[in-house]
Amino acid sequence: MPLTERDEDCRAIEQVLYAYAWMVDQRKWELMDTVFAPQATIDYSSTGGRKGPYRPTLEWLDRALKPWPLNLHHITNVSIEIRGDQANSRCYFAAPMARMKPDGSQEVITNAGYYLDNLVRGAAGWRISERVCHQTIMIGQLPRGYVIPE
Repeated sequence: MPLTERDEDCRAIEQVLYAYAWMVDQRKWELMDTVFAPQATIDYSSTGGRKGPYRPTLEWLDRALKPWPLNLHHITNVSIEIRGDQANSRCYFAAPMARMKPDGSQEVITNAGYYLDNLVRGAAGWRISERVCHQTIMIGQLPRGYVIPE
């Protein structure tokens, strides 16, 4: 059965969501322009993080994740609404992050919640124009005295 145009758009949008997870987990910041539209914004304030234009916000994220070098985003329950060259999506995320402890074991914290995204279709395909992260669960806790880097 051939895919409809909507099916193809949904798959392309899902690939953008997955590319974001890979980019962050692997620190492949050179992919940011394949994920975000030129004037895109990101809001990580629910995590204690920053909100603003995507480039400086992702620069902050890079600094914030440095103490947690092991990351593994999971994106699920993707819901997409398309209206011409604009779309909205919602997806759940679970994002374990870890670092090695002096005894060789891992210290692991898992953030979970959902992303609400606005997307636009341009000449290069679908890109996120606005992402709002809603962290609803933290499994584990940040170490005593830990401060999220500026």
